[in-house]
Amino acid sequence: MRVRIIDEELLLMPEKAIYWESRGILLIADLHLGKINHFRKAGIPVPTKANERNLEKLLSLIQSIRPKRVIFLGDLFHSHYNEEWEMVRTFIGTFPEVSFELVIGNHDILSEIQYERSKIKIHPHILNESPFVLSHHPMENIPDDFYNFAGHVHPGVLLSGKGKQAITLPCFHFTDRQGILPAFGSFTGLARIQPGKNDQIYVLVENSILKV
Repeated sequence: MRVRIIDEELLLMPEKAIYWESRGILLIADLHLGKINHFRKAGIPVPTKANERNLEKLLSLIQSIRPKRVIFLGDLFHSHYNEEWEMVRTFIGTFPEVSFELVIGNHDILSEIQYERSKIKIHPHILNESPFVLSHHPMENIPDDFYNFAGHVHPGVLLSGKGKQAITLPCFHFTDRQGILPAFGSFTGLARIQPGKNDQIYVLVENSILKV
């Protein structure tokens, strides 16, 4: 689904990403790779295949649109180094023509050496890509003439049916100055939002996007 923000056309992807086609930039938030291993080490029984599915989804997305740059809006890897990070390194190595970049989030706690070895360019806290400013946490003070894209929230919206059925689904949440991306990762949870009157909400339903 195509939307226009500050006179820039953007493509909302059902894979929970935004593609800025004119710049060849793919925006992704909150993969939380490595979270499965982190939980299992703590004795919490969770499925082991979620990270593989996340990387498979990302692989398919990159192969289909061929971006020049992939910019992660924080929380690429959930925890300290573990063997799942080597899956990330291998994945990135298959796309030498793509610039992989990370705006640091609160879970991005690996050493700089690991990011350098993996060919990931680091941006501390914010990245200006006029007319957008990219961050992990939603910015409270957005520079004039900029629009903020962020992650961190894992936004979800409650939808109700006629028979009192209700479900919370991931969504893109746009205000007049800020856009919050859904979490790309499949094992991240949702935070139910309360949209403002003039906000725009795009809900992800299976492999489609619905404006509500």
